[in-house]
Amino acid sequence: MATAPLIDRPHTYYSASLGDDTAWPVLQGDHSADVVVIGGGFTGVNTALELAERGLSVVLVEANRIGWGQSGRNGGQVTGSLSGEGELRKQWQRRLGAELDDFLWWLRWHGQDVIAARIARYGIACDLKHGHIHAAMKPAHMAELEETFAQACQRGMGDDVVLLDAAGMRDHLESPLYCGGLLNSRNMHLHPLKLCLGEAKAAAQLGVHLFEGSPVVDIVHGPRPRVVTAQGSISAAQVMIAGDVYHKLERKRLGGLIFPAVGGIVATEPLGDAARAINPHDLAVYDCRFVLDYYRLTADGRLLFGGGANYSGRESRSFADELRPAIEATFPRLKGVKIEHAWSCAMGIVINRAPQLGKLASNVWYAQGYSGHGVATSHVVAEVMAEAIAGTLERFDIFAALKPLRVPLGDWLGNPLLMLGMRWYLLLEKFR
Repeated sequence: MATAPLIDRPHTYYSASLGDDTAWPVLQGDHSADVVVIGGGFTGVNTALELAERGLSVVLVEANRIGWGQSGRNGGQVTGSLSGEGELRKQWQRRLGAELDDFLWWLRWHGQDVIAARIARYGIACDLKHGHIHAAMKPAHMAELEETFAQACQRGMGDDVVLLDAAGMRDHLESPLYCGGLLNSRNMHLHPLKLCLGEAKAAAQLGVHLFEGSPVVDIVHGPRPRVVTAQGSISAAQVMIAGDVYHKLERKRLGGLIFPAVGGIVATEPLGDAARAINPHDLAVYDCRFVLDYYRLTADGRLLFGGGANYSGRESRSFADELRPAIEATFPRLKGVKIEHAWSCAMGIVINRAPQLGKLASNVWYAQGYSGHGVATSHVVAEVMAEAIAGTLERFDIFAALKPLRVPLGDWLGNPLLMLGMRWYLLLEKFR
């Protein structure tokens, strides 16, 4: 059997600071399992882990490396943000009725509990920190945060949240940009690649067979489907597709549902004493705009900063050049700071922003489409998918009832539609 796949990780701060990078073999020969999971990001790894905890035999195949995609390249913020809440409310109102608010609240916050419990149970070292600010840049933003604060207090989170005025923001961030914010101690930030690999190691300890460098070329449907790679295959009772925007499987059913938006992130040189000066409480931050900036300090005192997204699906020529003005506007002290790492990450964007969970056959499942809000949500979805595959469909059926918005000529038309939509939101931002 081949050992480590000959695939380099993308150059990011996360890959550079990883330390021990476990490699798994390439799939060769024929295998069998109760479940085969396709995709080695948060959704796939955690579905596999959840199924193994339930006693099922699982094989996971990843085309590149575990954590290679968005799961290992994102901003590392674990927050109660929820993509597509308006669409979820509209579609779930009739089905859930009076239970709608409770279900949305659970979906918003359960991911933090899952991640914290997983880190504790399996001893995953992933630079975990607590504390986050949702930052207001205009009075309209502040009004929205006040509503969120009131809802959190009503839901028993009063000890976790604090409203900050402009003076309070200056006590927490050395920045001239903000008129207020919502401080939340329940939210977390961490090294996402270390988390994903730690969860993969936990799955392996429970008997999951993981394979890297093994892209799937076909799924042969039937009473016992077979997943085929270039050098092997796995027959299983159930198949779970968790490749998000990176795979091109089952295009007749999944084409036109999800599209790539490329976001950029940079990490500066270690800031030394300036790190404590600009962010004395070591908080993660994002602002309230539709197209927002987000940032936090790393374990070694760098500023990790991301912002915007290219909805054409194409890579930028220089994320460092694009993000430097935003860094210097946010923290004037950092004018001229050296940027040592710059990278991109492709987010799977859904037109109506609602996560997509469903079945392609009685024994072939899929989950995808977190629209840039996936760290916490993917862990919730993995739990829901594992429950469903193991036979408990109640929560899966709620998600599966969501009607996806399919774009005709999807691969050709989808990204232009996303660009038009984002221009609309940018226009709306001017009038908020």
